[in-house]
Amino acid sequence: MFDGVEFLNSYFFWLFSSFPVLVAWYIYRYKKQAVELKVSSVRGFKLERSMLSYFKHLLFVFRLLALGFIIIALARPRTVDVSTKTKKTSGIDIVMAIDVSASMLAKDLLPNRLEALKNVASDFIKERPNDRIGLVEYAGESFTKTPITSDKAIILRSLKEIKYNTIIEGGTAIGMGLATAVNRLKDSESKSKVIILLTDGVNNAGFIDPKTASELAVEYGIKTYTIGLGTNGMALSPVAILPNGKFQYARVQVEIDEDLLKEIAKVTGGQYFRATNNRSLKEIYKEIDQLEKTEIEEFKFYNYDEKYRTFLVIALGFLVIEFILKSTLFRSFI
Repeated sequence: MFDGVEFLNSYFFWLFSSFPVLVAWYIYRYKKQAVELKVSSVRGFKLERSMLSYFKHLLFVFRLLALGFIIIALARPRTVDVSTKTKKTSGIDIVMAIDVSASMLAKDLLPNRLEALKNVASDFIKERPNDRIGLVEYAGESFTKTPITSDKAIILRSLKEIKYNTIIEGGTAIGMGLATAVNRLKDSESKSKVIILLTDGVNNAGFIDPKTASELAVEYGIKTYTIGLGTNGMALSPVAILPNGKFQYARVQVEIDEDLLKEIAKVTGGQYFRATNNRSLKEIYKEIDQLEKTEIEEFKFYNYDEKYRTFLVIALGFLVIEFILKSTLFRSFI
């Protein structure tokens, strides 16, 4: 009966605490009003007690019920129907520039750097339902894996397909990766344009200098978050390809040009992060997710349906029944 009902003036329910007092007062008055006649013997009288004398207490019950429903009405029961309308006021266009050089197969992150990145980036993409996202791959050169799109299924499928291959020239062309990402965003009409640039090495390839690419990002109002991926010290990394086509691994020194990545982030208004394990990489993407929020306007409409009238009608019904019974059937007892 009260599912989904709220009471605006619930403090009126305290009035129910007076019911025991009213019952006690009724019993007291009833005993006081009873007339006693003392006789020496009742043998000459035929004792027949009418059932109406018992049912007359219903009048008090009806009065209590009427009072109870009036209290509920005073508590102002109502149901609330809430409808929400959401309006996206400004979306964010994001390009993720991912290093796919052979060093991304290092096993200091599990199962390796590239797969760890793909897992975390996948969760990040799923948490950005209102934004457009694109993917850029780079090693010794760079290319667009997926242009910016709002179709998350395409982005997630493309991200899953990213892997190390020998088609792309070897090396790490940070400037080329950044420039390609800028090229994907420069014509965007979005109010906020962001690049997430990830690498695990130093710039040693490509014909575009990273600082030049940074200046292009500034010119087009593109913020860049840079991530250096790799543990501190030594990491189990691929150093050669065996005759069977598999990599030979050895422990090598991790080299990340942190000064360059910090400079890119600073110049473009972004931040630099260092991910040394799976957990820290996940935390970095969570932080970027918090820093770059899409502006959303939410409108809520409340429709209130007042229910107190029903309880007042029921209370009135009990009072009418009491009055009719009191004026007719129980008239001789009152």
